[in-house]
Parts: sequence; structure tokens; C-alpha cells
Amino acid sequence: MARLIRSIIAAMVLAGFALYWLSDFDAYSVFRSDQRLKSSRAPDPVNGKILFAAGGCVSCHASPGSTDRRHIGGGQPLKTPFGIFYPPNISPDPIDGIGQWTSVQFVRALREGTAPDRHSYYPAFPYPSYRHLSPEDAADIFAYIQTLPAIRGKVQDHALDFPYSIRRGLGLWKLAFLNGGVIEPDPTRSEGWNRGRYLVEGIGHCAECHSPRTIAGVILAEKRFSGGPAIDGKGFVPNLTPDPTGLADWSEGDIASLLKDGLTPDADSVGGAMAEVVRNTAELSEADRRAMAIYLKSLPPIEGHSRTK
Repeated sequence: MARLIRSIIAAMVLAGFALYWLSDFDAYSVFRSDQRLKSSRAPDPVNGKILFAAGGCVSCHASPGSTDRRHIGGGQPLKTPFGIFYPPNISPDPIDGIGQWTSVQFVRALREGTAPDRHSYYPAFPYPSYRHLSPEDAADIFAYIQTLPAIRGKVQDHALDFPYSIRRGLGLWKLAFLNGGVIEPDPTRSEGWNRGRYLVEGIGHCAECHSPRTIAGVILAEKRFSGGPAIDGKGFVPNLTPDPTGLADWSEGDIASLLKDGLTPDADSVGGAMAEVVRNTAELSEADRRAMAIYLKSLPPIEGHSRTK
């Protein structure tokens, strides 16, 4: 009996060490990476520029105080209920930015939330949505970033509340919750709908702000796009589904127009974080904005937080 107890204790200790190791290491990239991280074609920085705008990359990674939207030295504080995140320098600077990264390292970071040194990024970096991008499109974004100015300057560490300040465990979080892969076209749907789905669900990461989450920070699937608390904890972001509490009375043209000029059908203007989103979507083609509208109007209506509440 004593021998059995010792064996059980030893097994528990080994399991504890294994869990401790996995919680620090990126368990996802070891056990569930799709492994296809290299682009199958030459990079296209023109396409990368479009996707860079659709993803709103400059909104988070802009250099503080700079009016040049090509300056992505990071450091703008992102206030959340978990504390303050400071997005990193993603300019092609070889010391302070990502100038020494390879394309594959960038694709892995974008689609799996894994840094070159294999630590995991916090999902405030919306890789749960970006993972729906193809490796080719992700590599195109990297190619475009290489054409931007290199910005010197290290970004300070995140100032997160306990226990979120403990990065250990993110690998297990990803192993448990990071699902899905590249969004493939649906042959039963139109070209516009498929393009809109790819932009909205993937690089546009609209659900990341417009959905409520569980205590683990995971989007509630049954309430996806139905609105939720604003990321800064002040107020709510609106319902994007065609429900009466959302966009039921909006036409595809209304949505596409807002993505261009920030004006609602009743001539009001968006503010806050959405105003910054519009600065990015305004750089897209009219066809892409219309495609996003087509997809949003096709969503199942879900009752959510009303704009009038």
C-alpha cells in the first residue's frame, strides 16, 4: 500500500511539473499548430496594405504623438477591465520592432499568438480572429509592413491587474480555446458574401469587440455579434446582427456608407473606438465595404444590447 501511495504521489508531482511547464510554454503551437505557416507564393505588399487597413493595425500600434499613420512604433495605452496593455512596436526596426523577424515568425504570431521566442501573446492581440487568415494573406501583411518606416523605441511592459499579470497559463488557454482555421469560400454563397465573411470574421475581427465574453475571456458563440461591454469598461458596443436591437432597419448601403464616412442613417456620427475603425475601413474599396455589409446583414438576428439603452 505504501508503495502504491508513493507511486501516486510521484505521478501527481510529475503531472504538476508537466502542467507547470506547459502553462509557460506555448502548448498550442506544439500540439495543435496547423504547421502550414509558409506562404505558397511570392508576397504581395499591395494586398498586404489592404488587409493592414482592414485589420486596423495602426489603431493599436500607432506611435504616440505621431500624425503619420505609417508610424507603428506602438505604445498607445489600451485600457481594459484587466489592466492596461501597451501594444508593441511592429515597425521594421531591427532592434525595437520586428525587423529581424522572418515571414513565418510573423504568420505564426498573427495566426497563433506565438512570439519568435515561443512565449504566448495575450489575446488582446486578436489572433483568435486573425487565425482565419490564410498564410498567404498574413505573409502579404508582413511584406507591406517592411515598406513602412523603422521606428526606434521600446514599448513599456503591460500594466495588468493580478492575476492577469501572470503570463504563465496562456499556452493552456490557447490549447483549450483557440479553435478554427482558415476561412474557406462557401460555394453556395456569392463572391461578395464570401469576401465579406473573410473580412468581418478574420482580419476585421469585428466580433472581438461586438460580442459578450465568458469569464475566461472567450466569445459566447450564441451571442456572437450581438454587442457587449466596451473594452474600456465604459458603456456598450452595439449589436451588429439584423435584430431590432441591432441593424434590422439598416440597409446594406447604410452599413457600407458608415464604414466610409462614419455617419449613421439618421445623420449621427460614430465616436470613440469606432471612429478610429472608420478611419481604417475608409481606406478599403467600395466593393470591400459593401461585401462586409452583405455579410453582416446575412447574420442571424440575435437580441442584444440596444443602441437606445
